[in-house]
Amino acid sequence: MRIGRKSPKKEKRAMTVSLYGNLLFVVLELIMAIVTSSQAVLLDAVYDGIEFCMLLPSVFLIPLLYQPSNEKYPFGHMQLETVFVVIKGITMSAVTIGMISNSINILFHGGHRVAFGVLAWFELAGMLISIIVALYLKRKNRTLNSPIIETEMQGWKIDSVISMGMTLAFFLPILVPFEWFQKLTPYLDSILAIVLSLIMLPEPIGTVVSGIRDLLLISPDEETIQEIRETVEPELKDCNYSELYFEVVKTGRKLWISAYIKLEKDELSVRRFKMYQNRCIAALAQKYTDFYFELLPEIEFDEEEIRQLTEENVEDDGI
Repeated sequence: MRIGRKSPKKEKRAMTVSLYGNLLFVVLELIMAIVTSSQAVLLDAVYDGIEFCMLLPSVFLIPLLYQPSNEKYPFGHMQLETVFVVIKGITMSAVTIGMISNSINILFHGGHRVAFGVLAWFELAGMLISIIVALYLKRKNRTLNSPIIETEMQGWKIDSVISMGMTLAFFLPILVPFEWFQKLTPYLDSILAIVLSLIMLPEPIGTVVSGIRDLLLISPDEETIQEIRETVEPELKDCNYSELYFEVVKTGRKLWISAYIKLEKDELSVRRFKMYQNRCIAALAQKYTDFYFELLPEIEFDEEEIRQLTEENVEDDGI
């Protein structure tokens, strides 16, 4: 049975807010990077530019994700979302590594000075806007449980933390007017860009690893499997079984859960079996918003009987 909340319009609306927010940041950061020649701000601008380029098609992808599965697409179009997230993660990882290399090159060539005061106030404003957008997406995603929105929300959270760090760093030359520190200011921007890149890098790499696992239909992490087991097992306590195991696959935002149960008795009414399945679905729906669940009896096959039937079929074909 499939469980899922159909709210593509709400999801698209939330993504549109993030889209316009990204566009605003890209334009302002590019202007500021050109005016001040700041590598740190340029990193932010390039990062947000990639976010925007990847976010634009994802807005049009959302309605496709809500189309039901069929014989041609047994898993629906959920894999498209995973492919999209993997491409985005690879692109952002490559850009971040490129920015680290460029900043190191500038350090070895004596660094450069930037307008720290202007940049500090700019980043402070950016931090406040990022916090507002992140809170908005968090509120919207409480009911949607969308991986795309979750990814965007995490991006805005990281942006707010990065902007806060850049604000403090750019205020340092003003707050610490000592001569010994002023000698270090030409290197401050490049050092900041490297530190920010190293902070950013784990997230896109983690996204790629997780996405590839989903594309290869590898089971989710052990924590998810254990949570599913702890949710389902209590609902089957009245059902006499000797063995229960799970096959779980994740495609995009959707979990596909198959629970195989080996019964101690040879017979179980379809009505009672359906009742147990409904109990499991109701329990899982308290924790997951988009999933498919099926409870299946584990039927042992008799090798000798199968061999005899195969031989009979061969003999019938030969007549």
